[in-house]
This record gives sequence, structure tokens and C-alpha cells, in this order.
Amino acid sequence: MTWKFWHKTSDQQTDLAPSVGSPVSGPVFRIIVADFYDNISNCGAPNLAAALGSCEGLQTEAYLENFDHSFLNLESRNIFDLIDTGQSILKRTQSDVIIWGYRDNDKIRLNFQNNTHYENNGNSFISLMDSFYIPSSVVDSPDSKIPAELLLLLYGAALSTVNNPSREYQIYKKYLLRKVVHQLSKIDSSQTLTEEYLPYILNFVGIIYLSLAYDSSYDGDLKIIRNIFEDALKLQSKILQPTHIGCIYYHLGQLYDCATRYIANHPTSYFKPAIKNYQNTQKYLSKYTYPYDYGYVCYKLSELYVSYWKQTEDIQALRDAVFQLREAEKVYTQILFPDFWGQIQGRLGYLLHNLGHLTQSREICELSIRAYKNQQKIITEKNDPKSWAQIQEKIGNIEYFLGRLQDDVSLIQEALSCFHDALYIYENAGMNAQIKQIKSDIDKAYQSLEKLKSSDEEE
Repeated sequence: MTWKFWHKTSDQQTDLAPSVGSPVSGPVFRIIVADFYDNISNCGAPNLAAALGSCEGLQTEAYLENFDHSFLNLESRNIFDLIDTGQSILKRTQSDVIIWGYRDNDKIRLNFQNNTHYENNGNSFISLMDSFYIPSSVVDSPDSKIPAELLLLLYGAALSTVNNPSREYQIYKKYLLRKVVHQLSKIDSSQTLTEEYLPYILNFVGIIYLSLAYDSSYDGDLKIIRNIFEDALKLQSKILQPTHIGCIYYHLGQLYDCATRYIANHPTSYFKPAIKNYQNTQKYLSKYTYPYDYGYVCYKLSELYVSYWKQTEDIQALRDAVFQLREAEKVYTQILFPDFWGQIQGRLGYLLHNLGHLTQSREICELSIRAYKNQQKIITEKNDPKSWAQIQEKIGNIEYFLGRLQDDVSLIQEALSCFHDALYIYENAGMNAQIKQIKSDIDKAYQSLEKLKSSDEEE
């Protein structure tokens, strides 16, 4: 498969240009193009922003304020500065996506970042390490014009990066991506392209297709997307940095990961390739070099192992899920990623609770309680009382289990305290179903307490 993107747009190619204007009312995706790290030309960011601004559903702006660009040398490993600066700009401009540009001789390397990068939110499949190269000549001068096919691909990449979980935004994003994929299918793949660009193009074509069809129940879509990424991997010798090979494996892992959830026929057959490709990703994006990519892959691996455990009741899969989540926990700290750290703690509490129950282990159950209490550092009684109460109920259930397991009166009393904390919140909120359930739990706890006290008295 080859693609023609760099030639000037001819009259016959204009129907491939992205739609101009916004024919429907609805969401608008704000795209920021940061001033390129570029000592030769200062036209790149404004030219790219202007070109993308002609695409349907996008509102674009070139961000030309002075800031330290040194982190854009991805080999510097200073990934935190890249993420932090991007998040700051996105928050300040209230934008969905920032596009970074970095000159590499006669090419411009583009990287795409959204406002919740490396958090379990929305459905963006792009890594910040995904690099897309374009010839610098298409943006270097005020008179430069980006070819229609190239602009179409950049438009699809920007849309694919959007990670807004709002249902309305997701609907509009999919609508626009469907149009992009339809237009991409018109490109004459028989026309040649310099192979040095091809693995990067194929990777982003695969990302765009995956962003559209991730929830498809048709396994034919999986095969099409898989073939695109595998074609990119066949060109490893043309890839400038091994990091990019890791990104392609990452997207193959994402593809099979989605298949385990959305393709009904034989979903267990997709677990192994999903896990294998994620593990291959970790070889190229290690925790010491690219910690956030590594940590997020750990988080996704944990989810896969949990799903596999639920389908097979294989306790080793549950242990693997805990291990991978522990690895993610080391990367996503409370200070840097408070909300995601809270999600991880809640998930860790759930997994350790199940593992502790199955193995009858007090130590593991106590680790579960600790994780849930960590989650309550983010979800407090003041800022989210209902969710806080549900966590209290979970802690109470673990303490009740341990109390029954070890005939420990104090643990059952602790469970009762947690249950009553939750009951108070549920009653104030009028949560009748939760009130009924927790009152039943309280009754059982009192009955167990009375039995234990009676036994002690008889002795």
C-alpha cells in the first residue's frame, strides 16, 4: 500500500479536500498549533493553523508566545516538561488539542497532545510519542500550500486526538471521522511516495480508522486496521526512532483490546494478541525512558487481565492485573495526576479485595482497604458525598469479611462504623436501593457481633 500526499493539489484532487465551514450546528473542536521549534522559518505554525482552520468542525489558532522548546527534542527524555507545558497551554486557551512542531533537517515532526493525555478518559488512541513527518517545504513560506491529501490526513489526526468524553462531542467526532475515512479511501494508492514517510503515514491512517471503528462489532474492520499497522511494521528499517515502532505495537494492542470488548464472536481469542502487543510496546517504551506511555500500557494490561479473569476465573490473571496496576501506580502519582491516581487506587482496591477474598488473605485485604482510603483522598465526603459513601461501604464489606474470617469483634465494629457512615449519606440523598442493601448489611453485622460476643461469654 502506498499513498500520494506530497504533490501539489490538482483540479482532479480538490474533491479530496476536507469539508470547508461547519454545515451543522454543534460542538467545535479547538486546535492550537504551537510555534514550531524551528531556527529557519517562523511560518510553520501559522500556516498549519490556517490550513486546518478550513476544515469542518475545527477552530484553530497559532500559539506564538515565547517558551522553552527544548523538551520537543524527544530524545532529551524530559517528557514531564512536554506534558506539563502542553496541559498548561491547553488549559489557558481552553482547547482540545495542541500540535507540536519540531524541525528535523528538511522535515517537520508533528506530535499531538490532548487535554487529558495519559488518563483513562474518552477514546483517543494517539500517544504523545506518535510522530508524523511532513516536508518542511509545505509550511516554510507564506505562499506554501499544504496538498489536499496531506491536509486530510492531518485533519484526521487532529480529530483522532480529541479526547472529550462528552457524548455530543463523541457523536460529532465520529461523524467527521467517517467523512475523513471515506475521503481517504478515494486516494489512489497505486501512486508512489518516498518510503521514508510511509511508516508514519500508515501509522496515522491506522489511528484514524481505529478512532472511527474502535467499537465496531464487525471483525472485518479489525482485519483492515490490523493490516495497516502491520504494513507499517514491515517498514521498520525506514523508521527514524525505535520509539515509533513501540507506538505501532501500542496501537495494535489497542485494536485487539477493543476487540475483546466489542466483537462478540470468540472474544477470548483476542486477549493474547492484545497482551502480546502491549508487552512489545513496553520493550520500546520502557518505564525509565518513557514512563507515562509505559504506565498507561500497564493500566490497559491490567484491564485486560481483569476481563480475562472474569471470563476464565483464572486467579493468575487476577494476580497479573494487580501487578500491572501496581506498576501504573508508580508512574501516575497523586501530585501529578490526582484524578487518575484516584481511579487507580479505586481499581486497586477492587482487585485486591477480590484477590484477598479468593486467597483468604488478611494482608491482601488490608492492602485493599488502604487503596480505598487513598481513593478517598481524592473523592472526599465534602466534594462527592455519594461516591465517598460507596467507598465507605466497600471498606465496610472488607472489614466485615475479615471480622468473620478471624472472629474479630473489633473488625466487625469497624465495618458497622463504615456502614453507618454510608447509610447517613444515602438517607440524606434519598438513595432507596442503597439504603435497603446497607441496612441488610448492618443487620448481618449486628447478628455476627452478637454471636461472637455470646461465644466469648460461654468461654
